Amino acid sequence: MLSLPALLNERFESVTGVDPELRPATKPQFGHFQSNVALRLAKAEGRPPREVAQRIVDEVDVADLCEPLEIAGPGFINIRLRNEVLAQVVTGILTDPSGVIEQADHPQRVVIDYSAPNVAKPMHVGNLRSTIIGDCFARVLRAQGHTVIAQNHIGDWGTQFGMLVEQIICEGINADDLDLASSVALYRRAQEHFRSDEQFADAARRRVVALQGGDEQTLAIWRSLIEVSKVGFNTAYARLGVLLTDDDLAGESLYNDMLAGVAADLAASGIAVVDDGALVVFVPGDDAPLIVRKTDGGFGYAATDLAAVRYRFDELHAQRIIYVVGSPQAHHFSQVFAVARMAGWVPVDGVLEHVGFGSVLGPDGKMFKTRDGKTVTLDTLLDLAEEVAAPEIAMAAVKYADLSTSLHKDYVFDAERMTATTGNTGPYLQYAHARVSGILRKAEAEGWLPTAVTVLDEPAEQTLALLLSRFGEVVAEVSVSLQPHKLCTYLFDTATALSSFYEQCPVLKSEGEVRTSRLAICAATRTVLGKGLDLLGIVAPDRM
Repeated sequence: MLSLPALLNERFESVTGVDPELRPATKPQFGHFQSNVALRLAKAEGRPPREVAQRIVDEVDVADLCEPLEIAGPGFINIRLRNEVLAQVVTGILTDPSGVIEQADHPQRVVIDYSAPNVAKPMHVGNLRSTIIGDCFARVLRAQGHTVIAQNHIGDWGTQFGMLVEQIICEGINADDLDLASSVALYRRAQEHFRSDEQFADAARRRVVALQGGDEQTLAIWRSLIEVSKVGFNTAYARLGVLLTDDDLAGESLYNDMLAGVAADLAASGIAVVDDGALVVFVPGDDAPLIVRKTDGGFGYAATDLAAVRYRFDELHAQRIIYVVGSPQAHHFSQVFAVARMAGWVPVDGVLEHVGFGSVLGPDGKMFKTRDGKTVTLDTLLDLAEEVAAPEIAMAAVKYADLSTSLHKDYVFDAERMTATTGNTGPYLQYAHARVSGILRKAEAEGWLPTAVTVLDEPAEQTLALLLSRFGEVVAEVSVSLQPHKLCTYLFDTATALSSFYEQCPVLKSEGEVRTSRLAICAATRTVLGKGLDLLGIVAPDRM
């Protein structure tokens, strides 16, 4: 269903010809929304703002939605929704929960590249944000009716596999007997062996060539390493409660056979040139070239990412591709996107977006590291949260802390603060959902069922109802802006308004029509909080 603000925007724009830029009113006496459109139009029209505002008020047809419009100050238009309209919208949430999220007018095929752990290594703190953010995007876009194709771009190719396979052969290990812990230990031994023994290093390099050439023994061991790693990945995903499965795996190896073609096509078109032995593209406006093929003939990340862009548009028929990768890779992706467009591999209406994100910091505000300076594993981080809260609450705390700030900013991983059931935290939202569920359970046990909102006399009722009416609009905005903190802020505001509603408008102690109406508001709020938490990948408990 179209949200009330969207309806109002439509009506005002039909009169003004421009976006009225409705904003929630800052004080109750100003109504529910305000618009400064008259002040913006006054200069162009050469008329006093209040005169322009009066013309808009006289011409706009919103009587079915609003109380009479008011002109305030130098020309602001105050808008107060009719109580019966708000009541109808909230009742609609109750009677048709599936309709609370606006469906996209033009559903798209959206590829989301996220998580991307490395094979034969434990997932680490750097994988946390990509996984949580990408999962949120997938949930939001699917809820709006888009077809989402998740692509878990795992690191399953390259020189490290020559080293790992050679170490397995040297030690006479049966690769099928490895688990994640033993493969991690193997990786460390192989690294040390590679550094200390030149003969082994040469053999490992030859093993890479054998892998790329399709040697069956090498490939068999490589496949075993991937299978072991998949078990570790899936354990982590299950613990986090994200939607990724083996069907979403699309690692670097997928593009290996495409790399030579990418290089050849770029060279043939003159987009790429040989410079000092390497095949590079000089991107306009960029001082550093993008290296497609190295001087030794090998291919790096740029070639793989270019092949992936081409494959995703051509074979997956993507219309929008979103890369959820740390902010330090912003320059790399700007180059890759530019070259893909230069090559004509991006459709005219195709969208490429890199959503960068900051780092996870320790309580001291510094990069999260172990005591010996190593990268913190994902399990270690999640264990810290579960030391102070039950798993569902701990995961809510971790996800909300990640999503509730602007993504490009770093955030502090403080388990005690994140797991609190007060303040702007995931567990606070879970508690709000559990509390309203408890009220509805008690009412049902007494034979009271929520049916419709009919009474909105109290300001706290109106405030909560107005917030509930905006849910679809907020979700739609996140699907475009890819800023999940806006959904977090909305849910926190809704939970806070729910708390004020409890305090000022007794539910179970009220009687008759008022009680039925307030129970309906509670039921609609539970629906919105539950769906909102699900979009964040957070469990909405009925009890806490």
